[in-house]
Amino acid sequence: MRRRRHEIPAHAPRSAVVTGAARGIGEAIATELVDRGYRVLVTDLDADAARATAERIGAADGTAHDVTDPVDARAIADRARGLAPLGAWIANAGVGFDGALTELSEAHARALVEVNLLGPIWGARAAVAAFREQAAAGVAHGGEIGVTVSLSALGPVPGLSVYAASKAGALSVVSGLASEVRREGIRVHAVCPDGVNTELLRGMAPGGQAQALVRSGTLVTAEQVAHGLVGMFGTHRVYRTLPAWRGAVLRLTALIPGPALRLEPAMRAIGARKARSLRA
Repeated sequence: MRRRRHEIPAHAPRSAVVTGAARGIGEAIATELVDRGYRVLVTDLDADAARATAERIGAADGTAHDVTDPVDARAIADRARGLAPLGAWIANAGVGFDGALTELSEAHARALVEVNLLGPIWGARAAVAAFREQAAAGVAHGGEIGVTVSLSALGPVPGLSVYAASKAGALSVVSGLASEVRREGIRVHAVCPDGVNTELLRGMAPGGQAQALVRSGTLVTAEQVAHGLVGMFGTHRVYRTLPAWRGAVLRLTALIPGPALRLEPAMRAIGARKARSLRA
């Protein structure tokens, strides 16, 4: 059931771009923004799915978008500005190929970096350029940039080493950019959720190291991720973890990776047990 519509913010109407929003977390974020009064442009590699989702949730439009193409990012920003002055850009699109570093194909390794790291970079550059043009023209001041990252950005995750590295890079970009544009009224945020029961998690090798470790934690919902990210709008909070306690655990493993990783077999066993109980 849809939530009661939020009060439309004072800066409305503003447009918002959500990448990878045809389903899962992206759809939940787009829905949250629609409820908050934004004219949302749903984007995805699958144009038909993007348009169908946009119609289903009451977004302004849906279109195809390749987040690895910086030229396409600028075109998407222009398209959103045709709906209303750009108010938010959410870099949500991501891929989650699992496997040890030595097992990943070259294509999968490149995709992890190009989608999960370069995707948010090109999107942020397009959004900042749009915000600056709007400010110079006296149309609107500032805006919000959000990135869907991952709890794996905070510490070592065996079986997801390249994925985790791409997400750690994205979190570093968010932290640096937040400082670079703060004086312009542009706020930058990241949400770092634990496992979310989406196609990305279900697509990991069944019974594999990565899936078992992710399932050892606390699965959160796409709606919780959306609320956590959009809830930072209007603040200077750079990132939050979901749940908070898992963020503390991952940061600890980053500080003492040797001793912490000795617990990996036990954590994997817990995840495998949870997976079996779910199937039952």
